[in-house]
Amino acid sequence: MDPVVVGISGASGSILAQRAIEALLERDIPVIVTCSTAARMVWQEEMEEPFDSALARWQESSHFTYCPIDDLRAPIASGSTPTAGMVVIPCSAGTLAAIAHGLSSNLLQRAADVCLKERRRLVVVPRETPLSPIHLENMLALARLGVVVLPPEPAFYLHPASVEDIVEYIVAKALDALGLPDFVDRPLRYQRRTE
Repeated sequence: MDPVVVGISGASGSILAQRAIEALLERDIPVIVTCSTAARMVWQEEMEEPFDSALARWQESSHFTYCPIDDLRAPIASGSTPTAGMVVIPCSAGTLAAIAHGLSSNLLQRAADVCLKERRRLVVVPRETPLSPIHLENMLALARLGVVVLPPEPAFYLHPASVEDIVEYIVAKALDALGLPDFVDRPLRYQRRTE
């Protein structure tokens, strides 16, 4: 199977990126990750496990590849490298704007640009609130290009009992939006709570 590209940008929600990567690896789906400098700073603030420790753990899998954010020679910077699409999780407002306007100043932005030009699936999980007209216009521009804009909204009707339940739901929705058949057939750990 072609790899899924996971871009981690500098917005709150590092736990979403962590769970998305682990959910893919649990299913032996190849993953290529790139992470911005700002994302590493946010990770340090939000997560108990340092990013470098998580990276070392993921690198134990033969299905995991990490590309530094400034490595514009990485395979995912070229359309000649086949991928199953990309999810930017979480997606900062700045990264959203760069993708919407075709800017490619780092590997994450370039990989997203490659998905657009090659007509591959691209899912962005924007983490910003409240939204300004600029944010909304950027989201609309991406939606018109076929990008799935998936804000991390909880499904309260499922009666989530924990932050982990909410994370599982959002990650499942994001990966399902990539069209990965395994996520349709086998949902993540989160199950609907019954009263």
